[in-house]
Amino acid sequence: MEFLTGVKRFLQDRGECTPFRSDDKFLLKFLRSRNYIVPKAHRLLVRYCTLREQYPYLWQDVDLWSLEKVRDAYEGTIYDRPDIGRISIFRFGTWDPNEYPIEDLVKAGASQVEIGSRQPKLQIIGGTLIVDLEGITLRHAATLTPTVAYQIVALLGLATPMRLKSCHFINYSWLLNSFFYLFKKFIPRDFVNNIYFHGHDLKSLQQHIPIECLPERYGGTCKLHCNYSTWLNKIKKYRTQEFDTEMKRLGYIIKE
Repeated sequence: MEFLTGVKRFLQDRGECTPFRSDDKFLLKFLRSRNYIVPKAHRLLVRYCTLREQYPYLWQDVDLWSLEKVRDAYEGTIYDRPDIGRISIFRFGTWDPNEYPIEDLVKAGASQVEIGSRQPKLQIIGGTLIVDLEGITLRHAATLTPTVAYQIVALLGLATPMRLKSCHFINYSWLLNSFFYLFKKFIPRDFVNNIYFHGHDLKSLQQHIPIECLPERYGGTCKLHCNYSTWLNKIKKYRTQEFDTEMKRLGYIIKE
């Protein structure tokens, strides 16, 4: 395929990164998520490799199954549509900073991206993100360093083979202005128009996301959703040898 040849030529000629994999299946993830535009796919691959080199601890020697402790901090609807993709929900207010560090939240997010991006469908249709800040306190906000903010933004699509269609912030107050400021610093200008702030106005959220795609909590009718712990345990139960091999190559510890 000429697109794969193009990416490989970019890798060889420019020498900006050395991926730990360069097989066709791996490179196709980046091509699909960038509409087969070779320069954009290559740029995304460079960012992905750079992220892994800068923060190897997000993957290396991470016990994948131990991440189920994040439980309700991540939630997702298993209802995919071309217009909005798959919805992921961040509910960081359910997280107790005394229970585990924020780095574990980022590691769990990284695992979601790596596992989700194995599916060609999600590489193409991408997803929509809802950041529900209900329950967030200054104690939570104090853990959000510029490094963590950058890692989260990178994992949302800036440096991963997943296309983020839009991001919606809900249930927040003026106390979280610093929270928004940290994220905005790392968001590319061409994506700013895809970020929406709804406050506590669910009707505003529903103008962008159909109610059939939203959980009941947000006035929707979709019941096909689960938290991170449930999702990860299903992955563990139905995984294949190919899955284990790929995750180990990424650096994860996969225990029986």
